[in-house]
Amino acid sequence: MAGGRLLLVGCGKMGGAMLEGWLERGLKPADLAVIEPVEAIQPKIAGAIVVGSIDKLPASFAPDLVVLAVKPQTMDVALPGLRRFAEAGATFLSIAAGKTLAYFRQHLGARAKLVRAMPNTPAAVRRGVTVCVAGPGVGPAERARCQDLLSAVGSVDWVDDEGLMDAVTAVSGSGPAYVFLLAEAMATAGVKAGLPAELATKLARGTVSGSGELLARSADSAAQLRINVTSPGGTTAEALKVLMAGDAMQPLFDRAIDAATRRSRELAG
Repeated sequence: MAGGRLLLVGCGKMGGAMLEGWLERGLKPADLAVIEPVEAIQPKIAGAIVVGSIDKLPASFAPDLVVLAVKPQTMDVALPGLRRFAEAGATFLSIAAGKTLAYFRQHLGARAKLVRAMPNTPAAVRRGVTVCVAGPGVGPAERARCQDLLSAVGSVDWVDDEGLMDAVTAVSGSGPAYVFLLAEAMATAGVKAGLPAELATKLARGTVSGSGELLARSADSAAQLRINVTSPGGTTAEALKVLMAGDAMQPLFDRAIDAATRRSRELAG
């Protein structure tokens, strides 16, 4: 993993998942500081600096990159003490949904080097997907460092238009919840069809996770994989008639993604 001193602000589920990936990829604890106010989730890493608040961070620690992994609603509280790092030239990488580059410039200064990213929770098993947009002043070296950090927990893509980040949030940031809902619904339907609850849950979880892995490994599109498993006149075809008929799955997902996109814009203020 590329060198330089790193400050992680927030070590909840996503911050913690990224931190594990960084350490697996060779991040040196001596180059790491973590600010996490909740003592129960503070990481125990020999050689790293772990504190509960910015005022407890040693004055000698000057990060090259600051990763903001706190919840969007607590960002206003987290940022004031960090401005000095932006003024010293540190790059800021935010994974907070809805918080725009303009928002961070207001708090960190107009010349702050900023990267906004939207990862998702499969990062916990190193299968996350992240989309990033870089602000003015972010050069190839800073961009490469962010790429390196985020690729430790999955794939990384970049866009030039920040306006796309709301749709990214709706599709992939919130997307794991849609997949988990599908597994829930399949299990519930299985129980209604007569299966024992434990077996229905096992079948639904295994089918969703296995199909996801097949999708990841196959060169075929999702549509082609669906066709491959659908025999004309068979059971799958009958089920798909219901799921794909009229105002069913696609229009429902269209409305869901639209609603999540609108909410992302609202969170940005």
